Amino acid sequence: MGNLNNVFNPGSVALIGASDREGSVGRIIFTNLLQAKDRKIFPVNPKKKVILGRKCFENIADISEPVDLAVIATPAKEVPELVEDCGRAGIGGLVIISAGFKEIGEEGRLLEERITASRKKYGMRILGPNCLGFVRPNEGLNATFLKTNPPPGHIAFISQSGALGSAILDWAVNEHVGFSMFASLGAMSDVDFGDLIDFLGEDPDTRSILLYMEGVGNAKKFMSAARAFAMRKPIIVIKPGRFTESAQAARSHTGAMAGDDAIYEAAFKRAGVLRVKEIADLFDCAEILDSRKLPKGPRLAIVTAAGGPGVMATDALIELGGELARLSDESMERLNSILPPFWSKGNPIDLLGDADASRYAQAAQICLNDSGVDGVLVIYVPMDTAVPDEVAQAVIDTAKGSWKPILTAFMGADKVRSALEKLARNNIPNYETPEQAVRAYVNMYQDEINLELLYETPEELPGRETSQGDLKDLIVGVMKEKERLKGLISKALGEGRTLLNEDESKEFLAAYGIPTTVPSLTSSVEEAVTVAGQIGYPVVIKIVSPDISHKTDVGGVVAGINSDEQLRHAYEGMLKRVRDHAPKALIEGVTVQKMIEDIDYELILGSKKDKDFGSVILFGMGGVTAELIRDFSIGLPPLNRTLAKRLMEATKAYKLIQGWRGKPPANLGELETILVYFSYLIVDFPEIAEIDINPLAITGGVLCALDARIILDKDYRQSDAPYPHLVITPYPASLVTPLKSADGAEMVLRPIRPEDEPLERELLATLSEESRRTRFFSSFKNVTHEWLVLFCNIDYDRHIAMVAEIKENGERKIIGVARLILNPDFDSGEIAVLVHDRFQRKGVGEELMKSVIEIGKSKGLSEIYGEVLMENEKMLGLFRKLGFATKRLSDGIMRSSLKLRQL
Repeated sequence: MGNLNNVFNPGSVALIGASDREGSVGRIIFTNLLQAKDRKIFPVNPKKKVILGRKCFENIADISEPVDLAVIATPAKEVPELVEDCGRAGIGGLVIISAGFKEIGEEGRLLEERITASRKKYGMRILGPNCLGFVRPNEGLNATFLKTNPPPGHIAFISQSGALGSAILDWAVNEHVGFSMFASLGAMSDVDFGDLIDFLGEDPDTRSILLYMEGVGNAKKFMSAARAFAMRKPIIVIKPGRFTESAQAARSHTGAMAGDDAIYEAAFKRAGVLRVKEIADLFDCAEILDSRKLPKGPRLAIVTAAGGPGVMATDALIELGGELARLSDESMERLNSILPPFWSKGNPIDLLGDADASRYAQAAQICLNDSGVDGVLVIYVPMDTAVPDEVAQAVIDTAKGSWKPILTAFMGADKVRSALEKLARNNIPNYETPEQAVRAYVNMYQDEINLELLYETPEELPGRETSQGDLKDLIVGVMKEKERLKGLISKALGEGRTLLNEDESKEFLAAYGIPTTVPSLTSSVEEAVTVAGQIGYPVVIKIVSPDISHKTDVGGVVAGINSDEQLRHAYEGMLKRVRDHAPKALIEGVTVQKMIEDIDYELILGSKKDKDFGSVILFGMGGVTAELIRDFSIGLPPLNRTLAKRLMEATKAYKLIQGWRGKPPANLGELETILVYFSYLIVDFPEIAEIDINPLAITGGVLCALDARIILDKDYRQSDAPYPHLVITPYPASLVTPLKSADGAEMVLRPIRPEDEPLERELLATLSEESRRTRFFSSFKNVTHEWLVLFCNIDYDRHIAMVAEIKENGERKIIGVARLILNPDFDSGEIAVLVHDRFQRKGVGEELMKSVIEIGKSKGLSEIYGEVLMENEKMLGLFRKLGFATKRLSDGIMRSSLKLRQL
């Protein structure tokens, strides 16, 4: 499948459905296209010879010159054949403006299927159908029927809704917002959010990406693209439908509680995407996030000469979850020395009505120097003593020397217009009201939190700290357990059931190190009495039925049984209640298990398979009232300890289990571990549709799963794709390989991880100037944190970096790195290899190269290639040895390529 350059950067465009009829869609689009810079435009209409002075072609095949993009604006019934014509003509990109496809029902769906078949047949890329098209103002290209022509800028705005996108665009243009792109996705039959993020991530004119999203489309592609670019370019989304649910048919507490919007919220956080609730926030945040001066915490200092707006800002800050910064004693002393004796003596800092520009500057600087302040908001109301332009300049000068963000709220319309222009020219974000500024600040802080999650890369298997030999044994052991448990799944499905009983469900938990009570299945009251005598009272009895999911709903659980007599009475009574409530249910027996007494806390831990984002994990307050209380948070597997802690911290239950009214605290470390192991369970079994551990009880600090329920996905089919139920690929621990270099030194080849940043820094910092120049085509000296993040914090779906690691004097060192970076078409990739000077000519580079070649093959790539300086004979020799073909690209640069499969 080709890339998107044919669509969004075409050298020539044909408009099928061009018209000269005043007010028609065909005329508006053609008029817009004629404004394009240095692009050939061809109108196509079988009924016209000339349109607006341009020769018109009867059909696309009549155009003798190459056409990169065709825009189709004809009735829907004509579109499939036109798409086929474009494919035969070798056109790589289409924009289908036409409506009347799957949105109108079965007839339209069949038309869209024909379009999709032609797209796949010819390898075209399609934007739409039922879309407005796109505009690239910096390129002077408008392929829409909008009469609005947005000004050039650095914000890309992608909208799924054409009508709302048009309205937002009009509003933004009125607010003097400039754009690098506006695109309407329409039905997303092909090009979707993930594709646009990939394209815009590499676009030099785009600094931030705004999304209006109704549905994500290909969730895995979206997550991969967003995670790849969110560190470099802020991605901000507004998604309506926050209060819709689609969990009506769920058979578990988790399934019922984890609605669509909560899952979208979790996905956005994990991808480093900032979600806002209002359209105005979309553009407010884009402006300030572009500066990348993000607050490291929620603590805001407010500087103002007007008390009222300061109080308004404080109220908004507290309501939105921010914090008023507590100024240090040193800051208070310094403020006392520059302010009148009757200033506010705290935050907000009231400079009083006689404040001049220098007082604003001094107060703001003191706040920025305070380690307890994460950001500063300067609120200005026109006063005689402080000229607006002078205050603006004071803020600008103060901001230049700080990495902390400064926001402003200059109030006063015409009186501050000149000051606002000055702030805008110097990239100081200004907001019309204090509340608006505070909301932007809190959103900024939330974006920083989300970006931190991108550093968290969980493993494919437990045992990261294990030695290489033991790791192999561990993997073998885990695989045996997985095969045994998959046998339980096959047995259940073979019996026509999707609900595993409690005993079967707890076998899964036990295999993954999650402590559980052990149920004993009985078929008679006397057998139950015998079991109770063996394990000791008190006991709990539970009904066992493949037709009953929530046992308490039908009276199928009795706890606190302390004698044989109570057990006989409870046993018979429970059977009667169940038969009354569920007369058609098959009763397989009754389990007896030891009762855990004096439970301090009840939690729920579960998972469900979402239609968009695959398997997700839920943690929160458990027990029979879990759905009523609805205190929970959602995360995406796999988890590591940090992500598990974040998941817990997002609930009120987390504060509760740290000790409440004399009850002992939970062992939080053990709970984190259980969440991580639970995520491994979810990763390993795509066959699971829903799972509940409820309650996960804590007694005296000890955790134990008292009940468990696993529901199988009856529609699951074995897939060749790894982890078909996950949108985030786990750390590929299976690629870890122990090796020896040519001189016999032991080393390990493994994928890089975010935690390798210090090792990567040391590798780059200790290279010779010659090695730096031949690898990076530049003898750089400063290795920045931002650069290292891009090297180490990667998405394994699209970027693999294999490192060679050794130990010297007990310290781990990275001595070489080979990278394979997939192109957006996921059909080819670029490779690069670096070996430290001390370890060159020892076979390290060859082993690294072989590893990424095999990875390229496993990903189904057709080709991998690398660019090498002509003078780098060592690397060129290695490429030739491994079968690469080499050709000259330009003076001093060679391209080496290897075909991995035939096209």
